[in-house]
Amino acid sequence: MRIAVCIKQVPDSEARLRIAGDGKWIEEDDVQFVINESDGYALEEALTLAEKTDGEVVVFSLGPDRVREALRKALALGAARAVHLNDEAFQGGDSLATGKALAAALGKEQFDLVLTGSQSDDAGYGSTGSVIAGHLGWPHAWLVMGVDIEEDGSSAKVTREMEAGMNEIFRLGLPAVLEIQAGLNKPRYASLKGIMQAKRKEIAPLTTADLDLAIDEVGGNGSTLEVLSVALPQTGEAAQIIEGEPAEAARVLIEKLQKEARVL
Repeated sequence: MRIAVCIKQVPDSEARLRIAGDGKWIEEDDVQFVINESDGYALEEALTLAEKTDGEVVVFSLGPDRVREALRKALALGAARAVHLNDEAFQGGDSLATGKALAAALGKEQFDLVLTGSQSDDAGYGSTGSVIAGHLGWPHAWLVMGVDIEEDGSSAKVTREMEAGMNEIFRLGLPAVLEIQAGLNKPRYASLKGIMQAKRKEIAPLTTADLDLAIDEVGGNGSTLEVLSVALPQTGEAAQIIEGEPAEAARVLIEKLQKEARVL
């Protein structure tokens, strides 16, 4: 089984963020970047499935030169090789533009499965995998919490997380795109042997010309969504502690919810 995994490099959630001068993104110079959390679970699921089926995992990512670090880590964890969509024209795209570029790259090879994370920790669109599936013409599922390849290898039984603690179980014909929810498995750590082997594994660069894509189809030029500004969350008012007997405290709380918060 050949499995592709799309990963994104995002700012570390523990990093101190500063807004860039144009107000549209963050200052990246002193920020640590890591593999997006749910993408890490997607990679682990792909590696596990490949081990069970004597398969191969190929990792794809779109972004500037720093993305090679994330790809190299994926190779150290066990991916066979990597593909880097590294072209200035790809930058600044929304999920429609990014999904189209990734689908074009994925379409150059034959895969049984494409795995992505459920959403990114920075933009949080949660739709790139759906766009990829649309361009490939494949079935897909979002918020996947379980994957079992069936015996004949032509379909997969998928468990999907739904609202109110419910799960949905259904069958998808392969090839398919699955968007993996964080928590599906326990991602592995890279071994010293894996780190050394990763240095010899291929990271193939791709440009818009390689994918037969026009500049106005991808990146900022191909996006329908425009980021006008970003801002750090404003600090809210301090919490209020309501003292007194339970009945009186409940009466005061209800009054505040009605007259101040206006949620009742």
